[in-house]
Amino acid sequence: MAILVLGGAGYIGSHTVYELIDTGTEVVIADNLETGHREAVHPKAKFYQGDIRDRAFIDSVFDNEKIDGVIHFAANSLVGESMTNPLKYYDNNLCGTKVLLESMVAHDIDKIVFSSTAATYGEPERVPILETDRTEPTNCYGETKLSMEKMFKWTGLAHGLRFVSLRYFNACGAHVSGTIGEAHKPESHLIPLILQVPNGQRAFISIFGDDYATKDGTCIRDYIHVTDLAQAHILAMDYLMNGGESNIFNLGNGVGFTVKEVINTAREVTGHPIPAKTAPRRAGDPAQLIASSDKARSVLGWNPQHADLKEIMETAWNWHKNHPNGFAK
Repeated sequence: MAILVLGGAGYIGSHTVYELIDTGTEVVIADNLETGHREAVHPKAKFYQGDIRDRAFIDSVFDNEKIDGVIHFAANSLVGESMTNPLKYYDNNLCGTKVLLESMVAHDIDKIVFSSTAATYGEPERVPILETDRTEPTNCYGETKLSMEKMFKWTGLAHGLRFVSLRYFNACGAHVSGTIGEAHKPESHLIPLILQVPNGQRAFISIFGDDYATKDGTCIRDYIHVTDLAQAHILAMDYLMNGGESNIFNLGNGVGFTVKEVINTAREVTGHPIPAKTAPRRAGDPAQLIASSDKARSVLGWNPQHADLKEIMETAWNWHKNHPNGFAK
Protein backbone atom coordinates (compact mmCIF):
# COMPACT_ATOMS: atom_id res chain seq x y z
CA MET A 1 0.00 0.00 0.00
CA ALA A 2 1.10 3.55 -0.68
CA ILE A 3 0.36 7.12 0.36
CA LEU A 4 -0.69 9.46 -2.45
CA VAL A 5 0.77 12.96 -1.99
CA LEU A 6 -1.07 15.52 -4.11
CA GLY A 7 1.18 18.50 -4.76
CA GLY A 8 4.21 16.42 -3.78
CA ALA A 9 6.51 18.48 -6.03
CA GLY A 10 5.73 21.67 -4.11
CA TYR A 11 7.48 23.17 -1.09
CA ILE A 12 5.80 21.47 1.87
CA GLY A 13 4.67 18.49 -0.21
CA SER A 14 8.20 17.59 -1.33
CA HIS A 15 9.53 17.79 2.23
CA THR A 16 6.69 15.53 3.40
CA VAL A 17 7.58 13.02 0.68
CA TYR A 18 11.22 13.01 1.84
CA GLU A 19 10.13 12.31 5.42
CA LEU A 20 7.72 9.55 4.31
CA ILE A 21 10.44 7.87 2.22
CA ASP A 22 12.75 7.99 5.26
CA THR A 23 10.17 5.96 7.21
CA GLY A 24 10.13 3.29 4.49
CA THR A 25 6.69 4.28 3.21
CA GLU A 26 5.81 3.76 -0.44
CA VAL A 27 4.89 7.13 -1.93
CA VAL A 28 3.02 8.12 -5.08
CA ILE A 29 3.03 11.78 -6.14
CA ALA A 30 0.53 13.57 -8.35
CA ASP A 31 1.34 17.15 -9.33
CA ASN A 32 0.49 19.34 -12.32
CA LEU A 33 3.79 21.28 -11.85
CA GLU A 34 2.00 24.63 -12.04
CA THR A 35 3.94 25.75 -8.98
CA GLY A 36 5.80 22.54 -8.12
CA HIS A 37 9.18 21.44 -9.46
CA ARG A 38 10.07 18.15 -11.11
CA GLU A 39 13.53 18.47 -9.52
CA ALA A 40 11.95 18.42 -6.05
CA VAL A 41 10.44 14.97 -6.59
CA HIS A 42 12.17 12.30 -4.51
CA PRO A 43 13.83 9.73 -6.78
CA LYS A 44 12.23 6.85 -4.85
CA ALA A 45 8.68 8.18 -5.25
CA LYS A 46 6.45 7.27 -8.18
CA PHE A 47 5.43 10.40 -10.06
CA TYR A 48 2.33 11.17 -12.11
CA GLN A 49 2.01 14.55 -13.81
CA GLY A 50 -1.60 15.67 -14.02
CA ASP A 51 -4.35 17.79 -12.53
CA ILE A 52 -6.78 16.74 -9.81
CA ARG A 53 -9.54 18.58 -11.67
CA ASP A 54 -9.19 15.92 -14.36
CA ARG A 55 -11.37 13.01 -13.19
CA ALA A 56 -9.89 10.59 -15.73
CA PHE A 57 -6.39 11.41 -14.49
CA ILE A 58 -7.11 10.98 -10.79
CA ASP A 59 -9.14 7.80 -11.49
CA SER A 60 -6.15 6.38 -13.40
CA VAL A 61 -3.85 6.97 -10.43
CA PHE A 62 -6.24 5.17 -8.07
CA ASP A 63 -6.76 2.38 -10.64
CA ASN A 64 -3.01 1.83 -11.13
CA GLU A 65 -1.83 2.16 -7.51
CA LYS A 66 -2.93 0.60 -4.24
CA ILE A 67 -3.48 3.82 -2.31
CA ASP A 68 -4.23 3.59 1.40
CA GLY A 69 -4.48 7.30 2.19
CA VAL A 70 -4.13 10.74 0.61
CA ILE A 71 -2.20 13.81 1.74
CA HIS A 72 -3.58 16.85 -0.06
CA PHE A 73 -1.33 19.86 -0.81
CA ALA A 74 -2.68 20.58 -4.30
CA ALA A 75 -4.04 24.12 -4.05
CA ASN A 76 -3.26 27.68 -5.04
CA SER A 77 -2.07 29.61 -2.01
CA LEU A 78 -1.25 33.27 -2.74
CA VAL A 79 -3.41 35.55 -0.60
CA GLY A 80 -3.01 38.60 -2.85
CA GLU A 81 -3.76 36.68 -6.04
CA SER A 82 -6.83 35.13 -4.42
CA MET A 83 -8.27 38.63 -3.98
CA THR A 84 -7.66 39.72 -7.58
CA ASN A 85 -8.51 36.36 -9.20
CA PRO A 86 -10.91 34.60 -6.80
CA LEU A 87 -12.43 32.33 -9.45
CA LYS A 88 -9.02 30.72 -10.06
CA TYR A 89 -9.04 29.73 -6.38
CA TYR A 90 -12.58 28.38 -6.48
CA ASP A 91 -11.74 26.42 -9.63
CA ASN A 92 -8.51 24.81 -8.44
CA ASN A 93 -9.04 24.56 -4.69
CA LEU A 94 -12.74 23.72 -4.54
CA CYS A 95 -13.50 22.13 -7.91
CA GLY A 96 -10.26 20.14 -7.74
CA THR A 97 -11.12 18.84 -4.28
CA LYS A 98 -14.66 17.96 -5.39
CA VAL A 99 -13.32 15.84 -8.26
CA LEU A 100 -10.74 14.25 -5.95
CA LEU A 101 -13.38 13.31 -3.38
CA GLU A 102 -15.67 11.86 -6.05
CA SER A 103 -12.83 9.61 -7.17
CA MET A 104 -11.86 8.68 -3.59
CA VAL A 105 -15.45 7.68 -2.80
CA ALA A 106 -15.66 5.64 -6.02
CA HIS A 107 -12.42 3.82 -5.13
CA ASP A 108 -13.31 3.30 -1.43
CA ILE A 109 -10.38 5.38 -0.17
CA ASP A 110 -11.50 6.85 3.12
CA LYS A 111 -8.52 8.65 4.70
CA ILE A 112 -7.19 12.12 3.82
CA VAL A 113 -4.84 14.56 5.53
CA PHE A 114 -5.38 18.13 4.37
CA SER A 115 -2.95 21.03 4.24
CA SER A 116 -5.09 23.88 5.57
CA THR A 117 -4.12 27.30 6.86
CA ALA A 118 -4.35 29.82 9.68
CA ALA A 119 -6.07 32.05 7.12
CA THR A 120 -9.28 30.15 7.95
CA TYR A 121 -9.47 32.19 11.17
CA GLY A 122 -9.20 35.68 9.70
CA GLU A 123 -8.57 38.36 12.32
CA PRO A 124 -7.85 36.40 15.53
CA GLU A 125 -10.12 36.94 18.53
CA ARG A 126 -7.25 36.07 20.85
CA VAL A 127 -3.65 34.90 20.87
CA PRO A 128 -2.71 32.09 20.83
CA ILE A 129 -5.42 30.89 18.43
CA LEU A 130 -7.34 27.73 19.35
CA GLU A 131 -9.02 25.27 16.96
CA THR A 132 -12.39 26.18 18.48
CA ASP A 133 -12.03 29.89 17.68
CA ARG A 134 -14.28 31.63 15.19
CA THR A 135 -13.47 31.10 11.49
CA GLU A 136 -14.12 34.23 9.43
CA PRO A 137 -11.54 34.40 6.64
CA THR A 138 -10.56 37.85 5.40
CA ASN A 139 -9.32 36.65 2.01
CA CYS A 140 -10.51 34.30 -0.72
CA TYR A 141 -7.63 31.88 -0.18
CA GLY A 142 -8.67 31.30 3.44
CA GLU A 143 -12.31 31.08 2.40
CA THR A 144 -11.61 28.30 -0.11
CA LYS A 145 -9.51 26.35 2.40
CA LEU A 146 -12.31 26.59 4.98
CA SER A 147 -14.80 25.46 2.33
CA MET A 148 -12.55 22.49 1.53
CA GLU A 149 -12.58 21.52 5.22
CA LYS A 150 -16.39 21.62 5.17
CA MET A 151 -16.43 19.52 2.00
CA PHE A 152 -14.45 16.83 3.84
CA LYS A 153 -16.84 17.03 6.79
CA TRP A 154 -20.01 16.52 4.74
CA THR A 155 -18.41 13.88 2.51
CA GLY A 156 -17.40 12.09 5.70
CA LEU A 157 -20.95 12.13 7.03
CA ALA A 158 -22.32 10.80 3.73
CA HIS A 159 -19.62 8.32 2.74
CA GLY A 160 -17.52 7.48 5.82
CA LEU A 161 -14.48 9.56 4.80
CA ARG A 162 -12.21 10.46 7.72
CA PHE A 163 -10.00 13.52 7.51
CA VAL A 164 -7.45 15.52 9.45
CA SER A 165 -7.16 19.20 8.62
CA LEU A 166 -3.87 20.84 9.63
CA ARG A 167 -4.11 24.62 9.98
CA TYR A 168 -0.65 26.06 10.01
CA PHE A 169 1.09 29.32 10.07
CA ASN A 170 4.37 30.42 8.43
CA ALA A 171 6.17 27.47 6.86
CA CYS A 172 9.88 28.16 6.52
CA GLY A 173 13.36 26.64 6.33
CA ALA A 174 14.67 23.88 4.07
CA HIS A 175 15.67 20.24 4.20
CA VAL A 176 18.78 19.77 6.35
CA SER A 177 20.53 18.09 3.40
CA GLY A 178 20.12 21.24 1.30
CA THR A 179 18.69 19.07 -1.49
CA ILE A 180 15.27 20.74 -1.58
CA GLY A 181 13.93 24.03 -0.29
CA GLU A 182 11.60 26.92 -0.94
CA ALA A 183 11.28 28.14 -4.54
CA HIS A 184 8.26 30.24 -5.44
CA LYS A 185 7.72 32.54 -8.39
CA PRO A 186 6.77 35.13 -7.39
CA GLU A 187 8.18 34.79 -3.87
CA SER A 188 5.88 36.12 -1.15
CA HIS A 189 7.30 34.63 2.07
CA LEU A 190 9.33 36.79 4.41
CA ILE A 191 12.43 34.65 5.02
CA PRO A 192 13.28 33.93 1.35
CA LEU A 193 12.60 37.59 0.52
CA ILE A 194 15.03 38.67 3.24
CA LEU A 195 17.65 36.22 1.96
CA GLN A 196 17.41 37.70 -1.54
CA VAL A 197 19.33 40.70 -0.12
CA PRO A 198 22.56 38.85 0.79
CA ASN A 199 22.13 36.90 -2.45
CA GLY A 200 22.33 40.18 -4.37
CA GLN A 201 18.81 39.86 -5.78
CA ARG A 202 17.32 42.89 -4.03
CA ALA A 203 18.87 45.96 -2.43
CA PHE A 204 16.82 45.95 0.80
CA ILE A 205 13.92 44.28 2.56
CA SER A 206 10.66 46.17 3.11
CA ILE A 207 9.00 46.22 6.53
CA PHE A 208 5.29 46.80 6.03
CA GLY A 209 4.37 48.89 9.03
CA ASP A 210 6.39 49.58 12.19
CA ASP A 211 3.60 51.05 14.32
CA TYR A 212 1.75 47.90 15.40
CA ALA A 213 1.02 47.26 19.07
CA THR A 214 3.96 44.86 19.41
CA LYS A 215 7.30 45.06 21.23
CA ASP A 216 9.11 46.68 18.30
CA GLY A 217 6.14 47.87 16.23
CA THR A 218 6.37 45.16 13.55
CA CYS A 219 4.05 42.22 12.92
CA ILE A 220 4.48 39.02 14.91
CA ARG A 221 4.15 35.63 13.20
CA ASP A 222 4.57 31.99 14.20
CA TYR A 223 7.26 30.26 12.10
CA ILE A 224 7.38 26.48 11.73
CA HIS A 225 10.19 24.58 10.06
CA VAL A 226 8.94 22.76 6.98
CA THR A 227 10.31 19.40 8.21
CA ASP A 228 8.31 19.76 11.43
CA LEU A 229 5.22 20.40 9.31
CA ALA A 230 6.02 17.31 7.25
CA GLN A 231 6.25 15.20 10.40
CA ALA A 232 2.83 16.45 11.51
CA HIS A 233 1.27 15.23 8.25
CA ILE A 234 2.78 11.78 8.79
CA LEU A 235 1.54 11.67 12.39
CA ALA A 236 -1.92 12.74 11.20
CA MET A 237 -2.01 9.91 8.65
CA ASP A 238 -0.88 7.45 11.36
CA TYR A 239 -3.71 8.78 13.55
CA LEU A 240 -6.26 8.03 10.80
CA MET A 241 -4.69 4.62 10.05
CA ASN A 242 -5.14 3.76 13.72
CA GLY A 243 -8.86 4.57 13.57
CA GLY A 244 -8.82 8.21 14.66
CA GLU A 245 -11.94 10.25 14.01
CA SER A 246 -11.99 13.32 11.75
CA ASN A 247 -10.24 16.21 13.45
CA ILE A 248 -8.67 19.66 13.03
CA PHE A 249 -5.30 20.69 14.48
CA ASN A 250 -3.31 23.93 14.58
CA LEU A 251 0.41 23.63 13.91
CA GLY A 252 2.70 26.28 15.30
CA ASN A 253 5.56 26.79 17.67
CA GLY A 254 3.37 28.82 19.99
CA VAL A 255 6.08 31.48 19.93
CA GLY A 256 5.95 34.56 17.76
CA PHE A 257 8.80 36.52 16.21
CA THR A 258 8.57 40.08 14.94
CA VAL A 259 9.62 41.02 11.42
CA LYS A 260 12.59 42.90 12.86
CA GLU A 261 13.66 39.86 14.90
CA VAL A 262 13.57 37.70 11.76
CA ILE A 263 15.67 40.25 9.86
CA ASN A 264 18.19 40.49 12.70
CA THR A 265 18.49 36.69 12.80
CA ALA A 266 19.13 36.67 9.05
CA ARG A 267 21.87 39.28 9.54
CA GLU A 268 23.48 37.09 12.19
CA VAL A 269 23.33 33.93 10.06
CA THR A 270 24.45 35.46 6.76
CA GLY A 271 26.93 38.04 8.05
CA HIS A 272 25.30 40.58 5.71
CA PRO A 273 23.94 43.97 6.91
CA ILE A 274 20.59 43.43 5.07
CA PRO A 275 19.29 47.01 4.82
CA ALA A 276 15.62 47.40 5.72
CA LYS A 277 13.16 50.16 4.81
CA THR A 278 9.79 50.84 6.37
CA ALA A 279 6.82 50.84 4.02
CA PRO A 280 3.09 51.45 4.66
CA ARG A 281 1.07 48.72 6.31
CA ARG A 282 -0.54 46.16 4.03
CA ALA A 283 -4.33 45.93 4.22
CA GLY A 284 -5.55 43.01 6.29
CA ASP A 285 -2.26 42.25 8.08
CA PRO A 286 -3.10 41.32 11.71
CA ALA A 287 -0.63 42.58 14.34
CA GLN A 288 0.09 39.04 15.52
CA LEU A 289 -0.75 35.47 14.57
CA ILE A 290 0.38 32.76 16.98
CA ALA A 291 -1.02 29.23 17.19
CA SER A 292 -1.72 27.07 20.15
CA SER A 293 -0.59 23.60 19.06
CA ASP A 294 -1.36 21.96 22.42
CA LYS A 295 -4.00 19.76 20.78
CA ALA A 296 -1.61 18.47 18.09
CA ARG A 297 1.01 17.76 20.73
CA SER A 298 -1.37 15.85 23.01
CA VAL A 299 -3.44 13.96 20.41
CA LEU A 300 -0.91 13.39 17.60
CA GLY A 301 2.24 13.37 19.72
CA TRP A 302 3.70 16.14 17.56
CA ASN A 303 6.90 17.66 18.93
CA PRO A 304 8.66 20.21 16.68
CA GLN A 305 12.40 19.53 16.48
CA HIS A 306 13.47 22.71 14.65
CA ALA A 307 11.75 25.49 16.58
CA ASP A 308 14.81 27.70 17.02
CA LEU A 309 14.64 30.68 14.65
CA LYS A 310 18.40 30.69 14.07
CA GLU A 311 18.35 27.01 13.07
CA ILE A 312 15.40 27.66 10.75
CA MET A 313 17.30 30.54 9.16
CA GLU A 314 20.49 28.47 8.80
CA THR A 315 18.68 25.75 6.85
CA ALA A 316 16.97 28.35 4.67
CA TRP A 317 20.26 30.16 3.95
CA ASN A 318 22.03 26.88 3.18
CA TRP A 319 19.42 26.29 0.48
CA HIS A 320 19.10 29.82 -0.92
CA LYS A 321 22.83 30.67 -1.10
CA ASN A 322 23.43 27.47 -3.10
CA HIS A 323 20.22 27.75 -5.15
CA PRO A 324 19.69 31.51 -5.65
CA ASN A 325 17.30 30.80 -8.53
CA GLY A 326 15.53 27.93 -6.84
CA PHE A 327 15.46 24.79 -8.97
CA ALA A 328 16.26 26.70 -12.17
CA LYS A 329 19.70 25.86 -13.60
